Amino acid sequence: MTNFISVQLKKAAEVDLAKPLCKFIQQSYPGGDAQAEHCRAAEELSKLRKSALGRPLDKHESALETLLRYYDQLCSIEPKFPFSENQVCVTFTWKDAFDKGSLFGGSAKLALASLGYEKTCVLFNCGALASQIAAEQNLDNDEGLKAAAKHYQFASGAFQHIKDTVLSALNREPTVDISPDTVGTLSLIMLAQAQEVFFLKATRDKMKDGIIAKLANQAADYYGDAYKQCQYKDTLPKEVFPVLAAKHCIMQANAEYHQSILAKQQKKFGEEIGRLQHAADLVKTVASRYDEYINVKDLVDKINRALTAAKKDNDFIYHDRVPDLKDLESIGKASLVKSTPVVVPLSQKFTDLFEKMVPLQVQQSVSVYNQRKADLVNRLIAQMREATNLANGVLASLNLPAAIEDVSGDTVPQSILTKSKSVIEQGGIQTVDQLIKDLPELLQRNKEILDESLRLLDEEEATDNDLRTKFKERWQRTPSNELYKPLRAEGANYHNILNKAVQADGQVRERYQSHRDTIALLCKPEAELNAAIPSANPAKTLQGSEVVNVLRTLLVNLDEVKKEREQLENDLKSVNFDMTSKFLTALAQDGAINEEAISVTELDRIYGSYTQKVQESLKKQEELLKNIQNAHQDFSKMKQSNNESNLREEVLKNLAVANDNFVELVANLKEGTKFYNELTEILLKFQNKCSDIVFARKTERDELLKDLQQSIAREPSAPSIPLPTYQTTSAGGSKPAASSAPTPAPRTMVGTKPQPPARPPPPVISAASGSSSTSAPSGTAPAPAAAPAAPPAPGASAPAASTAPSQAQGPPYPTYPGYPGYCQMPMPMGYNPYMYGQYNLPYAPSPVYQNPGQAPYPTPQQPGYLFPQQPYYPQQ
Repeated sequence: MTNFISVQLKKAAEVDLAKPLCKFIQQSYPGGDAQAEHCRAAEELSKLRKSALGRPLDKHESALETLLRYYDQLCSIEPKFPFSENQVCVTFTWKDAFDKGSLFGGSAKLALASLGYEKTCVLFNCGALASQIAAEQNLDNDEGLKAAAKHYQFASGAFQHIKDTVLSALNREPTVDISPDTVGTLSLIMLAQAQEVFFLKATRDKMKDGIIAKLANQAADYYGDAYKQCQYKDTLPKEVFPVLAAKHCIMQANAEYHQSILAKQQKKFGEEIGRLQHAADLVKTVASRYDEYINVKDLVDKINRALTAAKKDNDFIYHDRVPDLKDLESIGKASLVKSTPVVVPLSQKFTDLFEKMVPLQVQQSVSVYNQRKADLVNRLIAQMREATNLANGVLASLNLPAAIEDVSGDTVPQSILTKSKSVIEQGGIQTVDQLIKDLPELLQRNKEILDESLRLLDEEEATDNDLRTKFKERWQRTPSNELYKPLRAEGANYHNILNKAVQADGQVRERYQSHRDTIALLCKPEAELNAAIPSANPAKTLQGSEVVNVLRTLLVNLDEVKKEREQLENDLKSVNFDMTSKFLTALAQDGAINEEAISVTELDRIYGSYTQKVQESLKKQEELLKNIQNAHQDFSKMKQSNNESNLREEVLKNLAVANDNFVELVANLKEGTKFYNELTEILLKFQNKCSDIVFARKTERDELLKDLQQSIAREPSAPSIPLPTYQTTSAGGSKPAASSAPTPAPRTMVGTKPQPPARPPPPVISAASGSSSTSAPSGTAPAPAAAPAAPPAPGASAPAASTAPSQAQGPPYPTYPGYPGYCQMPMPMGYNPYMYGQYNLPYAPSPVYQNPGQAPYPTPQQPGYLFPQQPYYPQQ
């Protein structure tokens, strides 16, 4: 009687988790021990999946423990890896647990690039395996009863969790086995079986009959609810429905039986008989309808014995009135079971393989923080560099410090020589030419990588659109144009970056052309440089004056400000602070991360002092430049002015400006080269991302096409074609009665191999057969001894006007003597004796029609033969 329902496990396709996870780790984490450790953890996870899903599992606790550990690990990595179709794309394929498939198409399956789908299917297998382990328990002892109840309640909780989360986890229609309706029914079935186990334990422990009746009545209620949920749905295996119906009746009968014992104890003998009669009717129904699924013979005998004894006692002693069934008080219910909630970790032996890896939300917050930090540092450095360029420009326009160093008027000032030496050491104009020459090649390489990446997306999207147009609503997967939106937005952003880089390259090239000659002059030796600078009258009278001393002091102070900025810039670049611990703490405390508030606070705390120093430096430079300009006005008034000195001063200014432009050009070009090289690495990652998702989409496309072909093969074929008229016409030529449905083509019965016609016996020919055939008196039919009738066709019966022949082999041929059909041609010697028709007669049939059923007329001997025609005897 203890027939329990267990659930079949889902089957998963093999998936390599290590490769995509290691690829993401290598792209997202810096190289070193941490990266290597994370990659080893990914390989261990892949091995764990093979152990949990890649082999048949025993119905044992250890197998369930492996499944639970894998489920816990999936829950652990979910916040740490961005599993999706356009990031870490891993396609998980699972078959329907209840779909047995068909001859031409396999069982139904679903492939999704979703970790939630993998978790749902693994949890389904956890519940299914728990139900199988519970069904294997020995219910004759307390340990087996406790284990069965525990596993059934866990299975119920697992199925209930799937019901609550499957639609949000998949974002599409699931297979039937994990649909909310199916798993909801399975959860209720497991709960009913757990309640039945408690009923069995209460019966074994001989608890009070009132309590046992309530436990049984609650179990009957659970079974009844489960049967109602799946009664009109073809989602579970067909053998489940009769078991549920039988269990409902059996549990209700047990409840009535134990309640009758309670009624007998209370001297309610009529109620005792009424309840036993109801119980007897219930088990009789089970025995008559569901006997092949559940054996209730012992329960029937027990109830019948009790009913017979109760009736006997009541008839002879008590004479109590037996109430109607509707007048009996309802039996109470007592539920001792509940679905075990799914709380991670489910395994007691779980250890997180990626314990040291921070969650994805923390990674994203750290990434945004680093971007905020880079923006702040770049803004401060840009302010200082802009101020330095401004100071250099002002000094160059004032010809400082060359103006106060040019005492002889016919030698190169020391500041110009220093600048010339610096330019020559950096490679001079050849360095700038080479850097400018390299830029187009770097740009072209980046463009090619980006174009190739987008081409991959375009080709796959075009293929997806073609297949969607071909299969229409059957093509059930995310459209490529929607899936590729983030990638296309990223590609458009890279296009904009390259366009801006092209514009910046043009501006640098234009500035270089305007200052190229002056920079080339700075690269010449000192003698050639001195010859290129016009001479002028000396200004020795200004040396030692107070104005010159003031200018020198101000220029020294300005140089100190520039040096302080260089140090400040290095300090800004070297500041490093790991925000991971801050974000992890916030995530643990609040369950979420307010990245903006935390980042702004920390950046202000770390870089607040540097920001203040930058502003002080800018303010100090502004005051120094103002004082320098005022002092230079006094210096210009005191200085003797003429055309030669003005021309010399202009050349010196141009050389100073050329030096500043050279320094800025080299810095810009090196920065551009670095930018293009870094962009190449970024674009290569983008290309890998595009190629990975395209490859995953192609794999998914091939799987979907295969599934579509199988589903099309499982669909019913075209309706049968009606038989031709000559196959439906009877021997007498009458047509069959009209039928509303088309007559299917005749087919050989499955399992019955068509047999050849029976071998005909050799004809017996007497010595006078030849003469009798020629000298028979007129009007007398000769005996057909020499021409035995052909054997009936296989499967032939009495001819009927409305039945088709048993095998569709063309027009009907005569199959018995006297058939008014077609006339056969004489057969040559050596013909096949097993061909269809009357081929084994020694004489050809007469072309003259006879009445149906009449023996054929003898035929004359064929011309050309001296002796009577001999029959053919086939070789034995």
